[in-house]
Amino acid sequence: MKVQAQPEVYRADEPLPVADPLVRTIAWLMDGAIPLGRFSIGLDPLLGLIPGIGDILGAAISMLIVVRGVQMGIPRVAVARMMTNIAIDTLVGAIPLAGDAFDFAFRANLKNLRIYEEALLSRHGSTARHWWFFVALFLGIAGVIAGFVYLVVSLIRHL
Repeated sequence: MKVQAQPEVYRADEPLPVADPLVRTIAWLMDGAIPLGRFSIGLDPLLGLIPGIGDILGAAISMLIVVRGVQMGIPRVAVARMMTNIAIDTLVGAIPLAGDAFDFAFRANLKNLRIYEEALLSRHGSTARHWWFFVALFLGIAGVIAGFVYLVVSLIRHL
């Protein structure tokens, strides 16, 4: 009779026993492959400098990490958070000049790598941290919309 070994349990601060080299390479290339003194940049902000198609191309490459996460069976809320990071990077990055500066700092791919590896490590459902991210995002968007509506109503009253 064959005895099954207990699965190994890893702490959250330990690296994965077998890192996903494809995901790590994509994140590194897109967000940190080019050293500049104490800092590093990747291809993502450089692609964002190409008018019209650069941010879309960067988002398409970034989606490879999400696709790999889906293939590995990470929780849907983690996938949604990864896609939200890409959407924020793409939409804000599309704003001329300010978006390009944002692209250099946001590093969506490294954030998504962390979410991917933590989800693989935890091997259980969604975490409160992911849900709080969406609550904060919703409140932020609601605040911006409320401010815009207030501004429009104030302008109409003064006319």
